[in-house]
Amino acid sequence: MKLLVTGGAGFIGSEFVRQAVKREIETIVVDKLTYAGDLERLREIEGDFRFYKADITNKEFIEHIFQTEKPDVVVHWAAESHVDRSILDATPFIDTNVKGTQILLEVARKTDISLFINISTDEVYGELGKDGQFYENTPLNPNSPYSASKASADMLGRAYHRTYGLPVITVRPSNNYGPWQYPEKLIPVVILKALNNEPIPVYGTGENIREWLFVTDCVEAIFKIIEGGKPGEIYNVGSGEERRNIDVVKSILKLLGKSEDLITFVKDRPGHDYRYSLNSEKIEKELGWKAKVKFEEGIERTVKWYLDNLNWMLKKVDFLKDYWRKVYR
Repeated sequence: MKLLVTGGAGFIGSEFVRQAVKREIETIVVDKLTYAGDLERLREIEGDFRFYKADITNKEFIEHIFQTEKPDVVVHWAAESHVDRSILDATPFIDTNVKGTQILLEVARKTDISLFINISTDEVYGELGKDGQFYENTPLNPNSPYSASKASADMLGRAYHRTYGLPVITVRPSNNYGPWQYPEKLIPVVILKALNNEPIPVYGTGENIREWLFVTDCVEAIFKIIEGGKPGEIYNVGSGEERRNIDVVKSILKLLGKSEDLITFVKDRPGHDYRYSLNSEKIEKELGWKAKVKFEEGIERTVKWYLDNLNWMLKKVDFLKDYWRKVYR
């Protein structure tokens, strides 16, 4: 099997590439290397994969890559993924997540591939109240420019399966966390600011609830889907580990031995979804996958990794300062 992985220098994509190489799978990585992409994440397997620096909206170059490499399976991670940035400017999200996905699907359908894994997100479903879960057949109801762009990519994948017979499988994971996550997302932001004894911004009152999935569990689910998933199907990939944002922050502060006095409540994000929760019974029953890492274990491993790799995170700080000023007002 030959894998072509888009966004393979990103947070989750790089974990997928590292695991693919360890499984001795021939792997081609395609990544634009935006601010959030970093080949440092792949340094431990350098030389064990082929790399193309490419924008997935560049159809001619994507066609060249497919014609040159002739992949069997495409795993499409590449995306603009941060809700806050999509609120500031939605344009890059439409370009990459919608146009880029359509180009990949179009090129793939003209190539002899056996499978196209289209990575979506739980955010396409919208939000939940205190009760209930999202199922694979729950209607999509995205509320942010980011989730709307991912819902569009999600539906494009399913349309290409229905219309052209392209063997697309749609995967909707919950919030990923773990080593190598870019420090604009909640967990690495809290770690970085706590270590610097800086105010930790928490939207609203911190009551919003997310389902936290450790990155290695997410990637293992994708391999299960590649091995046994059915084209045209949708698979939710969740952990069942739901936490309020404020409790996530407090867990990190406790691990770092920092005071909760650092917590600073800021103006809530526009259109902030209250809660996400996935029902993942389908992938468990059909493919035998279930998340292994409990949140307490995962957050401890994550905090330890950042403490051991502070230099990598600190390289990103200057770039983030202006962004933080725009977002946390």
